[in-house]
Amino acid sequence: MSSRRRTARPSAPATCPCGLPEPYERCCGRYHSGAAAAPTAEALMRSRYAAFVRGDAPYLLRTWHPRTRPARLDLDPGTRWTGLEVLGTADGSAFHATGTVTFRASFRGGSLHERSRFERVDGAWVYVDGDFLE
Repeated sequence: MSSRRRTARPSAPATCPCGLPEPYERCCGRYHSGAAAAPTAEALMRSRYAAFVRGDAPYLLRTWHPRTRPARLDLDPGTRWTGLEVLGTADGSAFHATGTVTFRASFRGGSLHERSRFERVDGAWVYVDGDFLE
């Protein structure tokens, strides 16, 4: 038996729930903390999905258009989100005032297929509303 001691390797940071291969802190975590703003409608949509996964209702309300934002948001703690698939985007870049993102968000027992609309308010992307798709 060797007298060498094994040193524990630091574990790799958890991958962001939004599906991109970045650690949460460098991906959606910086938007959730307020350290940065989502630069595109797709980035905002991904960060909102990650907020649903993490149960971050304050971020979801903060990134909802004032004209369509509910007074409160009660998230179901029993919902287990299992994946996000971005199916398409239209506009929503730094050069646009509006954009749409079509996605499928999976959860245990089903999925949500939506085309979401986003607008810029005071330079920041916000979620306006969406249409559920079949």
